[in-house]
Amino acid sequence: MMKPTDMGLNRTGAGTSPIDSARTKKKAAEDTPVLQGDGYLLEAERITWARESEPVGTVPPPSTVKGLVKSTVEAFKGHKPTVLIDKLGERLAFERTGTRLYEALLAKYEAANVHVGGPTRDELKDIHDDERRHVLLVRDAMLRLGADPTAMTPSADVIGVASTGWIQALTDPRTTLTQCLDVILVAELADNDGWAMLVDLAGSLGLDDMAEDLATAAAQEEEHLIRVRRWVNAAVLGQSGAEPTPVDKEAAAPDDEDPDLA
Repeated sequence: MMKPTDMGLNRTGAGTSPIDSARTKKKAAEDTPVLQGDGYLLEAERITWARESEPVGTVPPPSTVKGLVKSTVEAFKGHKPTVLIDKLGERLAFERTGTRLYEALLAKYEAANVHVGGPTRDELKDIHDDERRHVLLVRDAMLRLGADPTAMTPSADVIGVASTGWIQALTDPRTTLTQCLDVILVAELADNDGWAMLVDLAGSLGLDDMAEDLATAAAQEEEHLIRVRRWVNAAVLGQSGAEPTPVDKEAAAPDDEDPDLA
């Protein structure tokens, strides 16, 4: 089967039809209106809507009396616990998405000829299971604050919308394992920063036990990022025919493994 890096019939560039593209440029120059479209009106309209619109959502009130008391006490100390609840909700939504991303990646793995230095099924399953455990960890942290983990916080809503493209890319039957690992790398980069911020936030609010639990998950996410970076690097080097670096050689699979890239 043809691979994405093979030379193929790609007609998306203007260079594939120089006569038509020259005609298009000429016509565009002739029909250019006096008032150039510089995007000013669009920007002004967006600013107006942004100033007048309601927020995506709000943080729901604590679901228990105990949680309400905790929130009130923290508010009197000058802290705003709703920020922590909002960001916990975001991580919960992100980890749910992460679990689904690795489920899709496992299916992609089964359909691929895995490249030398690429992941094993067990490695992908380990990360999938970590993501699922992190969902439960964040859920429990929210319950300790009296928050409702089933509620969609504003940041959770936004990250859910933002991550839909990742899901679409991984579940598209045309994408390869290597392309999907590229997408996973973007998700892992964002995930690592999110966990680091959450650990700092919990610690700043004096929730040391929670911060310690979150730091454990953050360390696991950092390991995920290291693995995915290595897999992507091995895939791209292998596709280009370049000689792997010493680090990649250590991570490479046995010589008898199929060297074809997915």
